[in-house]
Amino acid sequence: MKAARFSRFGGPEVLEIVDLPAPHPGPGQVCIAVRAAGVNASDWKKRQGLMDEDLPQTLGYEAAGVVDELGEGVTDVTVGERVFGFDASGAAQAELAVLSHYAPIPASLGFTEVAALPAATETAMRALDQLGVDSGSTLLVNGASGSVGSCAVQFAVARGARVIGTGGPANHDYLRSLGAEPVAYGQGMSERVRALAPEGVDRALDIAGSGVLPELIALAGGADHVLTVADFAGAQEYGVRFSRGDSGRALYVLDEIGDLVGTGRFALPPVRTFPLAEIAEAHRAGEAGGVRSKLVLVVG
Repeated sequence: MKAARFSRFGGPEVLEIVDLPAPHPGPGQVCIAVRAAGVNASDWKKRQGLMDEDLPQTLGYEAAGVVDELGEGVTDVTVGERVFGFDASGAAQAELAVLSHYAPIPASLGFTEVAALPAATETAMRALDQLGVDSGSTLLVNGASGSVGSCAVQFAVARGARVIGTGGPANHDYLRSLGAEPVAYGQGMSERVRALAPEGVDRALDIAGSGVLPELIALAGGADHVLTVADFAGAQEYGVRFSRGDSGRALYVLDEIGDLVGTGRFALPPVRTFPLAEIAEAHRAGEAGGVRSKLVLVVG
């Protein structure tokens, strides 16, 4: 099968499409014929040598496709069914992938739409769970217009929370459409938040990793009311919780997202697609920044 891989660390030019043996599912897993696979910042961090040290490495943790083979004990889906989910081995950007956690694709949604959802929705929902965001609380989301931030805004609004979201002026109408009260980031952000919430906020979620943890701590009344998914060094320095996948995952979101979309409580993120063979261009687009669209590779 064709799969994305790199054998040395570096820029997008080290990415290649190679032939690899077809994978097979283990107990409780399914193998899918991939139709679309999401691209995330973790992909180019791996490629740059900032994560795993071993070489060569495959890429991709989320995909959507058609069930090709069932692992032992799998009874909740059948061969030929459309599913989406997580590839724990990080090899989803390929013609075949093994999903360790999956859910049926709602009939109203396509492969590219749902391939953009697993990582962003799980990260956002996990963060809200760990922060304890609930009805009646006020949440500040730093970096609210990106793929994870927009999910966090919508999930918090669906829980009944008031959401204030930071973003560039060009994204303020978009944030309003999601149910957030937008404020501009940068110098004076704290004052702009306090203009909306004079007593501060109940919780603050940092998705942008833009060095504003001290401001978030002051606005939320303490480091224990702040969580970051992007600033590991800052979390250590200021005593803020850093959320990662190995600290308890919100995998249930895969089963809930279809209902949220169907009832109008979740708007799908915009998607920008690339053929698998143009994975290097997808990385360049992602690393350039300023892309609100979720990047998705189309396979087959």
